Amino acid sequence: MSTSTSYSSMRQPLQQQSKTGISGNHQSFSSSGGVSKMNNGKAKAVSYEQFAPRSTDLRSKLAKIQSLTAGPIQAISTISHANDNSTATIDSSNDKSPFLNAMVPPGNSSTTGSNSISISNTNDTNTMSGANVNSNAIQGPEIAATLRKTTKTSNHISKILTTTSKLHATLLKTTSLAQSITNRHTSLLHHSSELSISAERLQNESDQLAQHATEIGLPLKHYDAVDRLGLQVGVLFKNGTVVKGLAKVKVDEGEFVAVLEDVDAAVNFFAERSEISTAQQQQQLQIQQNDRNANGSHKSDPASQEGSGSIEYYKRSLALQEACMDLFNEAIVYRIIQTSTQIHNALDLKRKSVGGDTLEASLIYTRFHGISSRSQYLLNTIKKRMGSTVLVPIVKLRRAGNRNDLVCPYTELWNMCRNTYIQNRLNLLNLSIRNHLDFLKEKHGLIGMTRLASVFLMRMCTAETALYLDFFGQDEEVEGRDSDEKEEGGAGKVNGTGAMNGDASGNMDQSRRSLMNAASRSSSTSISSSTLNVKKVKKDAATLASQVMAKDGTYYDAEFQAFLDNLCSNLHRTIRRGIVSIMELDTLCQVVSVLREERSLANASPTTMAAARSLGRVIVDAQERLIFCANGVLSKDVVRFKATPADLDYPDKLRKCKEQQDEKKEGATSNGGRTSASDDALKVQMQIYESWFPPIRSVLKVLSKIFRVVEPKVFEDIALSSVQSCARSLKEGSAYIEKRNGQLHSDLFLVKHLLILREQLSPFDIQLRSVERQLDFSDAGKAVSRFLANRNRRLFSMTTENALVTLLREGVHTREASIDSKRDLEDALRSACNDFIEHTAVSLAGPVITFVEQCKSIAATNASLTSQSFMTGDYVKAVVNRTLDRLEPQLGEVSTQMGLYMDNAATRGILLKPVIKKILRVLEESKKFIEECVSDENSSWEEGEKAEIFKCIGEIEIIIKTRAPRL
Repeated sequence: MSTSTSYSSMRQPLQQQSKTGISGNHQSFSSSGGVSKMNNGKAKAVSYEQFAPRSTDLRSKLAKIQSLTAGPIQAISTISHANDNSTATIDSSNDKSPFLNAMVPPGNSSTTGSNSISISNTNDTNTMSGANVNSNAIQGPEIAATLRKTTKTSNHISKILTTTSKLHATLLKTTSLAQSITNRHTSLLHHSSELSISAERLQNESDQLAQHATEIGLPLKHYDAVDRLGLQVGVLFKNGTVVKGLAKVKVDEGEFVAVLEDVDAAVNFFAERSEISTAQQQQQLQIQQNDRNANGSHKSDPASQEGSGSIEYYKRSLALQEACMDLFNEAIVYRIIQTSTQIHNALDLKRKSVGGDTLEASLIYTRFHGISSRSQYLLNTIKKRMGSTVLVPIVKLRRAGNRNDLVCPYTELWNMCRNTYIQNRLNLLNLSIRNHLDFLKEKHGLIGMTRLASVFLMRMCTAETALYLDFFGQDEEVEGRDSDEKEEGGAGKVNGTGAMNGDASGNMDQSRRSLMNAASRSSSTSISSSTLNVKKVKKDAATLASQVMAKDGTYYDAEFQAFLDNLCSNLHRTIRRGIVSIMELDTLCQVVSVLREERSLANASPTTMAAARSLGRVIVDAQERLIFCANGVLSKDVVRFKATPADLDYPDKLRKCKEQQDEKKEGATSNGGRTSASDDALKVQMQIYESWFPPIRSVLKVLSKIFRVVEPKVFEDIALSSVQSCARSLKEGSAYIEKRNGQLHSDLFLVKHLLILREQLSPFDIQLRSVERQLDFSDAGKAVSRFLANRNRRLFSMTTENALVTLLREGVHTREASIDSKRDLEDALRSACNDFIEHTAVSLAGPVITFVEQCKSIAATNASLTSQSFMTGDYVKAVVNRTLDRLEPQLGEVSTQMGLYMDNAATRGILLKPVIKKILRVLEESKKFIEECVSDENSSWEEGEKAEIFKCIGEIEIIIKTRAPRL
């Protein structure tokens, strides 16, 4: 407010100036920036320095303006007084314009006024007395115009100053107003924050009081619940003992759920309040008793009394909970045991079993379906208490001992119900399933039983899964009813005491009681056809799969899957007893093939995975038996095979096979082609197969049978060992045939069977490679000597310096050898073909080949061929003629034998082509040596011998080139 007051005091001269104008007042500008007014002879100075202080530069500029404008103004005043009637307008303008005063620099107030200039309305003549100005130099009109312009400008500036002063005053007032508003807003914020803090404090105090009130009333609620619910569940607390009787509440009613909630809430409450266990309480009581005896005081501790009261009511709440569990146990477990006993007695299962075809329609399933609805409702109630009701670990006081067990009663009850169900179902079904499988084995044999038993077990797994879900699955009707009740706005919601509100509870109880009555009637009497049809409606595979297995492939109930595995183990028992006594590879292969097919079908659904696992175990046993039998056959027919003369009767065996084929062709021609072509081809193929060497037949027969039914690595290992043994047997047989029938038959025998073996092994697509590891004891003697010579043996040292470790490391080595049977087979075939080519060439052109080799040996020593005895004309001619004479018979023999051993003409051509090339090369070399010998000067050859020999060689070449390719 002081700011506005000072501003108003400073604003008054300006307002007066704006009202009265400037023309009627005597004004003067001083160097200090003040303005003096003449009012009634009194001068009142108003300083503008406080609004716009002048700087040093501005003062210097005003001084210069004063010095420049002082003379003309004085002259103007003198002229105006001398000519008093010339320009009245100028005088009035000079008197009224404040700009003239502003243009005249004010003098210093401290001086005598020598530097100051005053303009007054009085015509003072003494101001012009001292002026010596030339009056002719001053132009009157120009000065008047300048004065008018100056007056106009000064008036305009005065208006601007007046407007600026008003704006400045308004701005100061606005600033003052804003400052006042800011102060009031700050005060308002301060008061608001104080109110907010007070409100928060009051809210916290209210919450604390409400929580305190709740805590005060909470124990009373649970104490009242324990005292009130005793009669409901059939428990009476009398003189510290628990007396059990009949319960008033039924487990099927909705009121029982409210009772459970109250009991669980009481157990949780008193469990949290009971901070000490029974042993700690006894210790505390003992300490308090000692203190009383020492102090002579027998006053009881209120805290101990309160603690003992909590523990007492905790025990009572546990007793109530145990009574509830007994009601569940009686309604589920005892009902399952009672139903199972009734079925045993009705069907006399100890003496006879139920047939597999009528098993699903028997009492074993119908009676359990009859009690499934009620049991499912109760089990869902238990499951909800396990999942949704959060219970702290309960210290359950056992009657049998002082041991404390942390256990959730609902989980324990659930496991008891499930284990009881599984055990009773296993007792009911085990004998019937086992007898049915034995019946199938006796009627259909092992292979037929395998397929039928697999289908039967898959059906049983599906039926058992559906029945299990009828007991332990989620009740869809209850879920739908609960969701409808929630949507209707809480008509069936549970209040604080756990009771159901509205008409929905009565309807639900009535429907549940009617359903339970129907179920009990169905369990005690025979089920009608309509009810049976409803129970036999199967759940679709997708629904069963989603309730059995999670998305990650894990089962929701592993114990139930173990139960199914136990049921399906009867298949493993029955088939294993059958395959142990089987030696035929064909039967074992068929069993494995059937089991694999059925396992692929069982793996298609999670409900039949138990059957798939059982089939997998049977497959492993069947494969082990098959591998054992296959190794036994190969060991007998290949590894330890001893060939008889009948087995190596080549080529007679092939000749007989050829004759039989020709006879069948003639018989088919005479019959007019009545026999089918497929039968003839099969018989021909079997005859060819019978002509093979027995080890070859055994190896290929065993490998072709087990190829699809054993693991690839196992098959490759069996094939590796069998091919090696077969190759050894072929070499031994070839050596026997060579001694008996000659080199040609030996070579053809070996080449034929090696080609067959390679050709028949190619479809298997196996590598036939392995690494053999053997222990090398060659350095064991030296290692033992060093061991005995070492006195500091350190036998019990646990380091690498132990003498025993050193002995094993230095004395025993491992040798690895890479075995490639396919490569060995190719090498053996290549060696056999080379031997055949070499021996056949020698048999056809043996004399010429011997002659050429002799010539080469002599040429290698740089000796003269002419002097050699075998280079005479007669000798060479005899060699060539002897070759020509034996060529045609030998070619016929080779052609006949190759036709017996090899049916394919292309194969024969491939084998003979190197033979022809070698013979032609030998003939060319013989011509070259003969030319060298004849061209020598010392040659004793007669004229015409060379031409005759060359003619014979040409005939040999013609025969070789024309007849040999057509063999």
